[in-house]
Amino acid sequence: MSKLRKGDATALSRSLGNRHIQLIALGGTLGTGLFLGSAGVIEMAGPSMLLGYALCGLFAFTIMRLLGEMVVTEPVSGSFSYFAGKYWGRFPGFLAGWNCVILYVLLGMLELTAAGKFIQYWWPDVPTWATAAVFFVLLNALNLTNVRLYGETEFWFALIKVLAVVGMIVLGGYLLASGKAGPGASVANLWNGPGFMPHGIAGIAMAMPVIAFAFGGLEMLSFTAAEADQPARAIPKAINQVPLRVLIFYVGSVAIVLMLTPQLDLVSALHRSDDIYSRSPFVEIFSKIGIDSAATLLNFIILTAALSVYNSMVYCTSRLLHGMAEQGNAPRSLAAVNRHGVPVRAIVFPAALTGLCVLLNYLIPKGLLEALMSLIVAALLILWTVIVVVHHKFRRQKPAGTTSFKAPLAPLSNWFCIVFVAFIAAMMCADPSSRGAVISIPIWVLLVYVSYLAHRSMKRGLQVSPQTLEPNES
Repeated sequence: MSKLRKGDATALSRSLGNRHIQLIALGGTLGTGLFLGSAGVIEMAGPSMLLGYALCGLFAFTIMRLLGEMVVTEPVSGSFSYFAGKYWGRFPGFLAGWNCVILYVLLGMLELTAAGKFIQYWWPDVPTWATAAVFFVLLNALNLTNVRLYGETEFWFALIKVLAVVGMIVLGGYLLASGKAGPGASVANLWNGPGFMPHGIAGIAMAMPVIAFAFGGLEMLSFTAAEADQPARAIPKAINQVPLRVLIFYVGSVAIVLMLTPQLDLVSALHRSDDIYSRSPFVEIFSKIGIDSAATLLNFIILTAALSVYNSMVYCTSRLLHGMAEQGNAPRSLAAVNRHGVPVRAIVFPAALTGLCVLLNYLIPKGLLEALMSLIVAALLILWTVIVVVHHKFRRQKPAGTTSFKAPLAPLSNWFCIVFVAFIAAMMCADPSSRGAVISIPIWVLLVYVSYLAHRSMKRGLQVSPQTLEPNES
């Protein structure tokens, strides 16, 4: 039975068990970034993309260990905003929170847009805006029920994805070993034809921002801490499984796709329309080798993957806003919960912004996915930078021995992450299609700062709530 913590007015329900935490962690990693974003990466990097996924996986794991150390020590809602505000300063806390809100709104828009593209595999004439509208209403209604129902829904969503990817790897391996995938299928496809690096080091370097996009969402695990039964046990277990997940679900699945058909044939098939992101390479590969039933099933599962990630985004954004409201970084009304422990207003507010994707898909359907992808990576760069800096300050302020889940090799691991973030930003600047997203970063930070000053001015003279944090001013 769901239990509310002290006081029903703003207390979240601790209703998520260990199995929910583990599958929600997977739910944030398996979505459009892998199943659709890999189409563009195949074209840019070819088989060398496997190295890119491995490197980004190492970075993602390092980021998660930095964040995990803080979350296990202090399992609270609105983790990014809370930690930034407490250990860095008021404005970093404000920036971290609202940047993350916009990040998840953009990610929700992208997942709904991708869902429309997956539906077009069966019904090409159905516009993406119509599909986005239907799924938008259904999934927000689901999140307005209760936490346990969200946990159960996401558990099954993620389980379907996991079983599907494992099944695809097993089926692909069988087809390769038995020779039933056709004469073009071979392990040698990883280095034959244009080669392992068809466009050299530059190709894999330019593909890194798209690969990094695929790992955005892992950090949502931190939001479950406030509603987990045993966060000190469940969170470390989920984070420590990241390397294995990367090897199986990213490197393993992509390697199978690349081996089942010659590289040039796959790129040519993905370019059958004027949009390389119109179909998933995972679906295209089975359709190309004549197993239409597998392609249809996989497309359905990839559709559920996109909906699963959007479902998680709705959950995480609402919990973030709830925490920010308690800290004084968002309107206090967003902290209110209903009798089931659900922050209804914190769900409805970001939903109103995400709903704009229906209009955008109606007005500018072509190129919308790529634009959203670039903006999401830009927001991720801010988020990752905040996590790295805040963890460094967290370590300096915490006495030795007070953290039970220490990030390895810190502060060297912090510097590794900073260098990696700078590299991704540089690669985005080198690409004219994503350069605007990087240029928007200082503009966005300035806009948030102006909003922060206005927010403080409005609060001046008002009595500070006892629950509001008193972070450092530095």
